[in-house]
Amino acid sequence: MTLGASQRLHEGVAAVETMTRFALAVLALASGVYTYLGVRSLLDGSPTAVFFAAIIYSASVSVAIYAFWSYMARFYPHVTTHTGRAAMLGVMALGAAMIIAMSSWLNAAALAGSAALEQHLAETVEDYTADLDQAHQNALAAQSLLPDIQRASERFAQLAASEQQSGALTGTQGSGSVVQLLSQMSRQMKELENGISASREQVTKLFNEGQKRLETMRTLVSAPGAVAPRADQFSSEVVALTGVIASLGQTSIAPSIRRAADDLSLGFIAPVADGGNADLVNRQDMVMETVRSSVAAQSKVLSEAADEILSRPPVAERRFVPLSSAEAVLRYATDFIPAWAGAISIDLLPGVLVFILAAVHGAIRKQEEKMPFAERITASELLKALEIQRAVTAGMKPGEMAAYAETEGEAEEPNNITSLDPRTRAKDRSHEDR
Repeated sequence: MTLGASQRLHEGVAAVETMTRFALAVLALASGVYTYLGVRSLLDGSPTAVFFAAIIYSASVSVAIYAFWSYMARFYPHVTTHTGRAAMLGVMALGAAMIIAMSSWLNAAALAGSAALEQHLAETVEDYTADLDQAHQNALAAQSLLPDIQRASERFAQLAASEQQSGALTGTQGSGSVVQLLSQMSRQMKELENGISASREQVTKLFNEGQKRLETMRTLVSAPGAVAPRADQFSSEVVALTGVIASLGQTSIAPSIRRAADDLSLGFIAPVADGGNADLVNRQDMVMETVRSSVAAQSKVLSEAADEILSRPPVAERRFVPLSSAEAVLRYATDFIPAWAGAISIDLLPGVLVFILAAVHGAIRKQEEKMPFAERITASELLKALEIQRAVTAGMKPGEMAAYAETEGEAEEPNNITSLDPRTRAKDRSHEDR
């Protein structure tokens, strides 16, 4: 029964030998094809040079993979010592790492290169969208000061009108120095208000232009067709969008507000009181001092608000780096695990066949070790033993006996005869008796 199982394993190994070679050849060829597609995207030059360079490299990869796994399938199953097995496993690990380095990542580039490039473009769009929003917010931050400036301008204008019409501040109506001072402050606030309003229009125009650039970039990411031409057009849009973002950073009116606020306080020049009597002059001086204090407080508020806006981090300069399909697959490897698994499996699947053969040969050796010696001996070995016995009987020397047995054995029987079962040996004995 043990002999039959061992024999069937022997026959199975012999039966799948052709299939094993065919499988190795097909897998090596498939890896070479995908390697060609991957390496072609990395090479630059004339189409002819790129074609032949990619063909030579992919052919080398196919031959290397087929030779390596053929050697492993031939020798590893027959290495039985622990030291030998450890050495062979080390060689297998080194070979597998080299195969992954020279082929698998290119296979992954061929399988998922276009998708990886599109993901790179999509993430770039998201980054530039965030940059545009930040630049827009920084540019519009000064707009929050517009209501305060408008109220201050209106307040100074109303005070000037009240003083002129009814003398609400000095008690004497007319266009005196107080009215002139209040009107001057109102005009300065109005000029600052107009500057902020003009800045809002420019910021809105730039932001709308940036949104159009982003819309074009998103269209290029999801458009059908080859990804390389789309990536080139995408780069052009990125350059234009970068200019828009830089312009938004330069249109912020916060620095102008900061300087205007300083001018309100430091450049305050009160006119000389022009009252007709000393009492009116004193009242005018008191009112102008009050106006000075109000202007100083308004200047401080505007300065602090402008400083807060200016303290915001500016938009960091971003540089778009175009990637090849292979580089994109490496950068976004975690997002394309199925493609990587398929690319590596094509190259390393023969290792599974090697371990299967090793397990089968190990089972054969264990089964044959349990067989009796008489069942393990082959017909060739039996004939050699008989010849040696005859030589001993004839009185030959040991060296002559060995040479004689070897010569006779080769002449009479081939060396590849498998072990005989008991029925075969019984027939041989009956034949010799006759």
